[in-house]
Amino acid sequence: MTVILLILAAVVAGFGFRAWQRRARRQVLLHAALSDHQRQIVAQEVPITRRLPDALRARFEGKINLFLDQLDFIGCDELTVTDAMRLSIAAQACLVIVNSDAWYKNLRTILIYPGAFKSRTTTHDGYVVREEEVVRLGESWSRGPVILSWHHSQQGAAVEDDGKNVVLHEFAHQLDDLSGQTNGVPLFRKGQSFAEWERVFLDAFARHEQSVETGKRALLDPYGATNHQEFFAVAIEAFFEKPGALKRDEPKIYGQLAILLDLDPATWD
Repeated sequence: MTVILLILAAVVAGFGFRAWQRRARRQVLLHAALSDHQRQIVAQEVPITRRLPDALRARFEGKINLFLDQLDFIGCDELTVTDAMRLSIAAQACLVIVNSDAWYKNLRTILIYPGAFKSRTTTHDGYVVREEEVVRLGESWSRGPVILSWHHSQQGAAVEDDGKNVVLHEFAHQLDDLSGQTNGVPLFRKGQSFAEWERVFLDAFARHEQSVETGKRALLDPYGATNHQEFFAVAIEAFFEKPGALKRDEPKIYGQLAILLDLDPATWD
């Protein structure tokens, strides 16, 4: 019995030590700075990050380091993944949560295609099941992976004020999924009201849906009228790329996202 207890104690201690090592490594990465060369790549590939306030720089770089350590980037269709690709995607993903306690804890893999890729979707209509191939620029799966077109990821980052950014969009879905469901209702910050979030987003979604159906020009991407989760994702895109316009046209949406992410990009220089 004593031997068994000693073995169990050793196993528990081993697991405890490995957990301590992971926590220690995480803290080291979160407090590590990017190299000057890495900073140059991020600024060049993702110009929106140049507007990030100095007070958030250290957190931003630390989260990029942790992201790069956690994720495997896999090139598809013979694409060779470069450090610039990794840094570009990591910077955009970490921008979403730069001042939040949220983390993409379930994500381990990013698949990158050279351009748009085909994805098979299944729809159900009663007893009828339909399968079809859809051309996509990005895709986010619950608990991973995230799949991206590099051409469109790079283009979305380069044009920083059009409200169209596939990486921000797909990582908005990853943020949304941390609640256990991808449904446009993410994990809220302490004290944030679900009832207020629901009221604001449902009202705004209905207006957006009406605008798209009637052909009225809308600030948010028309794709946001697809469902609540897509509306949340395109709102995140606009929050970072068109913050002033979003704050002016949809101040309540902007306010809820500002609380959720603890950010106010409309004030960034």
